[in-house]
Amino acid sequence: MLPAAGRRRPALRPARLILIGFVLVIVAGTVLLTLPTSSADGRGTGLVAALFTATSATCVTGLSVVDTAEHWSGFGQVVILVLIQVGGLGVMSLATIFGLLIARRVRLQTQMAAQRESKSTVFGDGRRVILGVIGTTVVIEAVVAAILAVRFATGYGESTGRAAYLGVFHAVSAFNNAGFALFSDNLVGFVGDPWIIVPVSAALILGGLGFPVLFELAREMRRAGLRLRGVGRAARLRLSLHTRMTLVTYAALAVVGVVALTATEWTNPATLGHLGLSDKLLAGMFSGVSPRTAGFNSVDVGSMKSSSLLVTDVLMFIGGGSAGTAGGIKVTTFAILGYVILSEIRGEPSVHAMRRRIGPDVQRQAITVALLGVGAVVAATLALMYLTDYTLDTVLIETVSAFATVGLSTGITPDLPGAAQLFLVGLMLLGRLGPITLGSALALREKARRFERPEERPIVG
Repeated sequence: MLPAAGRRRPALRPARLILIGFVLVIVAGTVLLTLPTSSADGRGTGLVAALFTATSATCVTGLSVVDTAEHWSGFGQVVILVLIQVGGLGVMSLATIFGLLIARRVRLQTQMAAQRESKSTVFGDGRRVILGVIGTTVVIEAVVAAILAVRFATGYGESTGRAAYLGVFHAVSAFNNAGFALFSDNLVGFVGDPWIIVPVSAALILGGLGFPVLFELAREMRRAGLRLRGVGRAARLRLSLHTRMTLVTYAALAVVGVVALTATEWTNPATLGHLGLSDKLLAGMFSGVSPRTAGFNSVDVGSMKSSSLLVTDVLMFIGGGSAGTAGGIKVTTFAILGYVILSEIRGEPSVHAMRRRIGPDVQRQAITVALLGVGAVVAATLALMYLTDYTLDTVLIETVSAFATVGLSTGITPDLPGAAQLFLVGLMLLGRLGPITLGSALALREKARRFERPEERPIVG
């Protein structure tokens, strides 16, 4: 037995490293936001409000208990902006970058955590993946920020500095699917402005697809371009099952969301009813894609019909693509569950999707993520209904929004009691890390099963 001085401390598991990293960032953000210099009036901010805002920014949610535009000073808004960027890129991804820049090396433990956070499938490829994430983020955010800055300067009379600041803030918030805006009514004031709505929509969609999908699309498009120049004919894109499943499911849900919300709100005078035709279509489009974990709104969510809120709840819960800035259970999880149901109905012995077989371990993971998500949302909804007098549809959109890290709200978040706000804080952290990652981080130990019990078949259904 080694002496106490010679014993090696057991290495932290990647999931636990990710949890610790996010918690430390949230704590640091909370401390900074409580400072008097972070608030516009110089009086400081209460601990619960600062903790809620720091968690919402780090988990790229967008829910807020104070008016982001009015309550926070320029320093406080910059703190929120940094937290959004850190949370969107991922704490362990940034740790990898800092290790490369400072020491030109990264510990194996950190590489494993970064791979788990970025969903890298090739172990030796971690550095290139993380660098690709950073590069893609910077390019997309810079392009969107430039478009928005020009529009704010030319269309709304903002000074060059103010327009640039607004452009950068909303570009970062959009690509990271955070939903924070520097206007008290979010983006309601720009409901009919395509030069604001379209770039923000493009940024949130690209961020919501996930980095693996973006990387694969870019690689295959470059390869197809080279073949086109070399042989004079177009080449088919060879996309993985994950990318095809993400693109098809994301597009299908986007169409369903846009059509459903536009149709249900078409005559509602408090949302789309008072708008002209082109503005209705633009607002309907934005209302359909934003619930995919972005959290921006160009119409008053609190004035939507109950049917629209239910559609929004479903879209938020499903979320966007894996390994990106989106939340929810992810579109691939939703699609896998659909294929499992379809295979069972057909009586097939295995699950197939798009000419590929899906293994039992992937099926178990999808079921686990979905059921844990449902359980978390139901438990939080019951807790908030017990603590408040709000109706089910009003409370449900807050809890689903927190779990799916969306940020859409009917406006009740600032009026919730402190205990209810703390419930949402925990729910946002769970949604950002994912039920499986958080469960693995909190587990006391892992053990392998060395034997199997006799098999028996209970009655199902």
